Amino acid sequence: MEKKIVIKGARENNLKNIDVSLPKDSLIVFSGLSGSGKSTLAFDTIFAEGQRRYMESLSSYARQFLGNFDKPDVDAIEGLSPSIAIDQKSVSHNPRSTVGTVTEIYDYLRLLFGRIGIPYCPTHHTPIISFSVTMMTDVVMNYPEGTKIQLLAPIVHQEKGTQKDVLDKIRKDGFTRVRVDSQMLSIEEVPALEKNKKHSVDIVVDRIIIKKDIRSRVFESIETCLNFSKGLLIILTDKEEKLLSDKHTCPICGFSVPRVEPRLFSFNSPLGCCPDCKGLGMKREVDIRKLVPNPKLSINQGGIRYYAHMVGTPNLEWQEFKMLCSLYDISLDTPWEELGKEKQNIVLFGSPKEHQYTLKSSSGNTNHRNGVIEGIKVKLERLYNDTTSDWMREYYETFMSDHECTTCHGQRLNEAALSVKIDSKSIYDVSALQLKDLKKWVEELPKN
Repeated sequence: MEKKIVIKGARENNLKNIDVSLPKDSLIVFSGLSGSGKSTLAFDTIFAEGQRRYMESLSSYARQFLGNFDKPDVDAIEGLSPSIAIDQKSVSHNPRSTVGTVTEIYDYLRLLFGRIGIPYCPTHHTPIISFSVTMMTDVVMNYPEGTKIQLLAPIVHQEKGTQKDVLDKIRKDGFTRVRVDSQMLSIEEVPALEKNKKHSVDIVVDRIIIKKDIRSRVFESIETCLNFSKGLLIILTDKEEKLLSDKHTCPICGFSVPRVEPRLFSFNSPLGCCPDCKGLGMKREVDIRKLVPNPKLSINQGGIRYYAHMVGTPNLEWQEFKMLCSLYDISLDTPWEELGKEKQNIVLFGSPKEHQYTLKSSSGNTNHRNGVIEGIKVKLERLYNDTTSDWMREYYETFMSDHECTTCHGQRLNEAALSVKIDSKSIYDVSALQLKDLKKWVEELPKN
């Protein structure tokens, strides 16, 4: 049967008790004389009712900010889904508002990820799961009866040094066996370790054979491991090695995730937003094309627009910039495009190390300075962020453009929020899906 929207008794504005049936999933054109009621039927009746139904589907919290939407003057409208309209020509003055936040779809995604999302280490791609002592004990006791297991407390992981103090403390605490660089040794057999090589040291806390009446001993040994290793446990058998943690941290590199809850996924919250762009996904940065509009010009020819009016003057900014160029053999008479990437980066980002230098002002005063010399890009962005003058801010903006944040790459969230995944997708991956693909993804999620 064909799907239809059926309107009965439409009397809004100048409509005269109109009955009409419209096929769904079709492009429909209303035509007629001016004043015949085309817009009234389309917007004031059909869309108004669809919008009202959408508003009724929202939470009571959201509805209190939206006001009331009266039912249009019509007897009945059948087959109409809740509807929204987004004007592509309108520009939101709040860059933190998106279609997802306005429609509350993103709120439901935050709730979903806050309830069933699993954090993964972005470096080692392993799930970050917090284990209690009881859960760790269950893992050990689930091995087949008769399995030989060693419980280890990792103390040092890939750190340079002789580790003499660490080994002395282990000996003092009464432990007799350790694993050093994957080799099992008596504490008295450990050779002198090379100072400039990385080493790993694990305490062998207990060696057990799995049987039914050993649970309390396993529990106590695991507690001992966690106390000495700051929350880490290694379960070692003849066939495998497991590393468990009692925190939401990667046991290998220490990457941590705060409590997984809906507010972690809000780019408007300090807990979830990218620390660099503050959740905007964009950063206002110096645009090299605006700073150096003609790369064929040299610096002395005004190639760097900010310094163009300072060339040859006693201005202290210009003197300091000339000092930077002098220290790194950067020619002021060579066209910008011929300077090479390394020298261009010094001009833009400043000296790689600190220098002691002296500047003389036009009044003859001597300035002794010690430190890193700022590059022009770094200087302009600092001045832009520090100024309290609207006029100066507008001036600095003439050298700038909005760029995708290089930290979050436009995803707005911090690394911890993006590390939480469902079915290998982060909340950004899911929010970037087309609506039909999002619907399919949600429907295909496991229901248990």
